[in-house]
Amino acid sequence: MTPYLLYAADVVAIAVLAFAVYLPRHRRRDLVVAYVGVNVGVLAVAAVLADSTIAAGLGLGLFGVLSIIRLRSIELSQTEVAYYFAALALGLIAGLAVAPLAVSLGLMALLVAVLAVVDSRRVMARYREQVLVLDRAVPDETALTAYVERTLGARVHAVQVQRLDLVNDTTTVAVRYRLDERPATVSHDLPAAAAATHAGAAR
Repeated sequence: MTPYLLYAADVVAIAVLAFAVYLPRHRRRDLVVAYVGVNVGVLAVAAVLADSTIAAGLGLGLFGVLSIIRLRSIELSQTEVAYYFAALALGLIAGLAVAPLAVSLGLMALLVAVLAVVDSRRVMARYREQVLVLDRAVPDETALTAYVERTLGARVHAVQVQRLDLVNDTTTVAVRYRLDERPATVSHDLPAAAAATHAGAAR
């Protein structure tokens, strides 16, 4: 009876994780299908192999193999990767059933609860990350940070230049910032050094 109880708990857990936590927040139907499919598939394989004398090692190996599967046609964010690992873990915990029932149920509930809390908009809600394409080439990092702060109206914590195009006069930059902090007061013009560089590139 215990294995079937774990199977039922896994179905409930992945349903809550995919349909009640992930889908309302991220709205990607394709990944909901992937999470549920991966979870049920891992559960089925782990359940069939649970009686093996190498069940624990096999479970870890299966987790490692499946964790490197990547669909190259789409891009997954780190948040979506976390849900992917949680779906794998839920299937393995329920399928292998190597821990006591109470421990297995508690770990499954913990996985769902942690993602529900950490991925909530109330946790780090004002932190943002964007990739911007600026309409000017700004090689100076200080000037670039000030310009991005004025553009976003927020305090920038980090900027990383991905592409500096002096020919077409553009800068592609990855920015991490927080909305509730007030940006530093800066001039609306680029500093003299950056402006000179900009003018030189234009010539």
